[in-house]
Amino acid sequence: MKTGEAQAPNPGFMSDMKNKPKRKIHIFDTTLRDGEQSPGASLTPDEKLKIAIQLERLNIDVIEAGFPASSEGEMKAVAMVAAQVRKPVICGLSRMIPRDIDACRRALEKAAKKRLHVFLATSQIHRDFKLKKNKREIIEMAVKNIRSARKDFRQVEFSPEDASRTERNFLAEVVRAAIDAGATSVNIPDTVGYTVPQEFAELIRFLIRKNPELGKQVVLSVHCHNDLGLATANSLAAIHAGANQVECTVNAIGERAGNASMEEIVMAINTRRDFMKCYTDVKLSEIMKTSRLVSHLTGMVVQPNRAIVGRNAFWHASGIHQDGVLKKRQTYEIMNPKKIGLAGSQLMLGKLSGKHAFSVRVKKLGFNLSAAELDEAFLKFKTLADKKKYIFDEDLEAILQDQVSQIPETWKLVSMKVISETGQMPSATIKLSRHGEISEASSTGDGPVDACYKAIEKIAQSKAQLVHYGLQSVTGGKDALGEVVVKLVLGTKEVTGRGTSTDIIEASVRAYLFALNKVCQEPKRAQEPSSPCTRIDVRV
Repeated sequence: MKTGEAQAPNPGFMSDMKNKPKRKIHIFDTTLRDGEQSPGASLTPDEKLKIAIQLERLNIDVIEAGFPASSEGEMKAVAMVAAQVRKPVICGLSRMIPRDIDACRRALEKAAKKRLHVFLATSQIHRDFKLKKNKREIIEMAVKNIRSARKDFRQVEFSPEDASRTERNFLAEVVRAAIDAGATSVNIPDTVGYTVPQEFAELIRFLIRKNPELGKQVVLSVHCHNDLGLATANSLAAIHAGANQVECTVNAIGERAGNASMEEIVMAINTRRDFMKCYTDVKLSEIMKTSRLVSHLTGMVVQPNRAIVGRNAFWHASGIHQDGVLKKRQTYEIMNPKKIGLAGSQLMLGKLSGKHAFSVRVKKLGFNLSAAELDEAFLKFKTLADKKKYIFDEDLEAILQDQVSQIPETWKLVSMKVISETGQMPSATIKLSRHGEISEASSTGDGPVDACYKAIEKIAQSKAQLVHYGLQSVTGGKDALGEVVVKLVLGTKEVTGRGTSTDIIEASVRAYLFALNKVCQEPKRAQEPSSPCTRIDVRV
């Protein structure tokens, strides 16, 4: 390697490094407090407790359980979490006023490990318009309440609200005063998601230079919002600059555009330990379960293309990507989905999928096809893929079951035209092929399917009697594959036929023809001389 040339990282393998970095990043989860502030995401005390218990399984370091002074229900919820969740530190949020601090004191009384989180706005716009206080008054207020809180709390965290828009020298002064007053953690919030990664990293370095205890004797935390879509990036930049705690939420829920994403931060640290040089104690295999629980209880659906926990995060649709992943997972996956609690990667079969992915899925479903059968099944798959967006396993099974039980088509559907209008009797024109000869017939009926069957009978003259007609959806959605099963009686024989298509009428026609073709393939000695099947078989 040339002097000065940066060595490229080894993508996709960093999470498997054996040497664990020495610097731990503490994960402070505020899903139950800041996350619940998402419009429509309100949680009952019991729901909060369920999430808190799961966060404990996830091995979160600090759980911010709520804002006890805001309501009796919130007080109850924080108290329930404090009493029943023992391993993480349980934190309550408080304004810099005595009654809020007292509410946290009562709510956290039974906590095995507890922390008080006090905040006070420091930016000029907040000082002038919200608090109407000058800089000196802000510092005095912070010092007085932190000192008071330390009488009952061994852990006190201080947040200068809107820190990223606060004058730097004043921010450093406030932080110094908070540390001297007894704050054990200092949190630097980007309250309105205003900063950008390089700027935020420079701010963190500046505060450490001014207050060397930060990130060492005093926990240095960051709390980033996502108004510009940079919450995770800003948090990671702050970690790289020296922060050793990150405040985040499951599924990135929170005020406005949300908070920094717990799962993104944790997996970025785990996947890029070579660059981040740090680790967390989060139990990765619980991430997916936690995400689904929070989504279920808050009613906030995770968008499909969301990183880590979105439905599409480990799905592959492109044929090129599918082929690569099948040959070596790391070609298109930098994380192992099994780490976060998933079964593995998923190949979403559709019109972009190639034969390699198709054949692998066919084998997984338990079908052993010859090369010729596979080629024919793949063509049917491609035809279906052009009609519907996604092909599910149930779709494939329907195609493959037809393939493995396929019989020669004595009667083959060439075309069909159905007219069904309100107030008019449905009609159908069917064109069939037999031994290369094309026959066409039209008929009306009680419904479009009845009209089709009567037209088929005009051509085939089988004298078949329909004794059963069943319809079901093979898959869900508006483009679902429908399956029709029919039973026909021909003479003394009863025969079953099935057909599948995204078009129910077409599936009905195919099911009827399938039954006729099954009879036509029976050995001649098994056919009664006067049976309708015999007449079908000899008809030209």
